[in-house]
Amino acid sequence: MDPIAMKLVGDDLILQALREDITFEDVSTASVCPQARRAEVQLIAKADGVIAGLDVFARTFALLDPATTVEATVADGDEVHAGQHLATVKGDARILLSGERVALNYLQRMSGIATYTRRMVRALEGTNTKLVDTRKTTPGMRVFEKAAVLAGGGFNHRYNLSTAVMLKDNHIDAAGGVTKAIQMARAHASFTCTVEIECENLDMVREAADAGADIIMLDNMDHDAMAKAIEVIDGRAKVEASGNVDAQNIRALADLGVDFISSGALTHSAPILDLSLKHLRMLDGA
Repeated sequence: MDPIAMKLVGDDLILQALREDITFEDVSTASVCPQARRAEVQLIAKADGVIAGLDVFARTFALLDPATTVEATVADGDEVHAGQHLATVKGDARILLSGERVALNYLQRMSGIATYTRRMVRALEGTNTKLVDTRKTTPGMRVFEKAAVLAGGGFNHRYNLSTAVMLKDNHIDAAGGVTKAIQMARAHASFTCTVEIECENLDMVREAADAGADIIMLDNMDHDAMAKAIEVIDGRAKVEASGNVDAQNIRALADLGVDFISSGALTHSAPILDLSLKHLRMLDGA
């Protein structure tokens, strides 16, 4: 993550997660390690995948004690293999034990997203289509999950509701039609905002292109309908395909020549990458 974003946004979110896990003390750690003792523990991959979130992992420990260090042998975006040593964490044993679960939760979740994203990106090799994420993120995890998509080789769609206009079916209904929705968006939003509109059929596509949409999303259309829609748009707008995208159908969508393919599955359906902190060793000689 960008270090400024980490400090301004990430730190508060990580601290909330730590406070959720430790309300007044870590009873287990206080029982076996009542005093500060220097120790180290090893980060090990238990499955093949793509690593993401090492900075968030390290920051979790640093927020508990800035003296904690993480010496990584890999970087975000690297492919790792089961049994591989990924990092050594050194510091007060109490910090290593108390921060372990939250740090791993972030790293496993982000690495799982990066792994799934990489699989989807590889299916697009040789095309000009970009794979983008959505706002279907875990509450409180968006900044981390979108960073994980980038680590996996994908791209970020709008970050939130404030960064771009996205006119969906209910917005169109509220405005009274496709053309009216686009006109109202142009009148209200900053000139720096792109205007994207979701279309479900060819009539909507034709109207959106004529009304000057910047991006037209083809939502849950079948393959033939998308091909016809691209002909109708004829370069007047960027084209995004969306709806039930997975590793099995993504290449067929890209071969249509769409500019973007958005997939909520990148963040809502990716399984974690199994990682573990093992072999804690005391360094103080006691």
